[in-house]
Amino acid sequence: MFSMSEVWSLQSGLTCSDEYVVSEEYVAKHIGRDISVLSTPAMILFMEKTSMKCVQQYLPEPYTTVGVAINVRHLNPAPLGGVVKVVSKLMGVEGRKLVFEVKAYYRDVLIGEGLHERFIVNREKFLERVKSILKS
Repeated sequence: MFSMSEVWSLQSGLTCSDEYVVSEEYVAKHIGRDISVLSTPAMILFMEKTSMKCVQQYLPEPYTTVGVAINVRHLNPAPLGGVVKVVSKLMGVEGRKLVFEVKAYYRDVLIGEGLHERFIVNREKFLERVKSILKS
């Protein structure tokens, strides 16, 4: 049986990064026909995904994390076809709450930064709760 105290071995400072290609599905099409740039929701998706993957490797089954808050600024564009690098650093562990500093770069240019919070949950219990809420 898994003890929640094992999760608390996650330490501040854990840092992970990942790269994403700005494909057609991730651009802000409303900006213009001749200029396709990374949308803010897509940048946030990349930040959440990187943060989730960063800690998932340390969590035993059936535990995972869910995003509960994000506060980011989108500072610069990244073009269609460009590669965006996201860096996620675990800044704090408060019980089951994990706080990340997230940054996104296109080449050497910072395109976005902020804070992201995730919560450790038992996947099975979480899905049961979701099903009961949807049935109501």
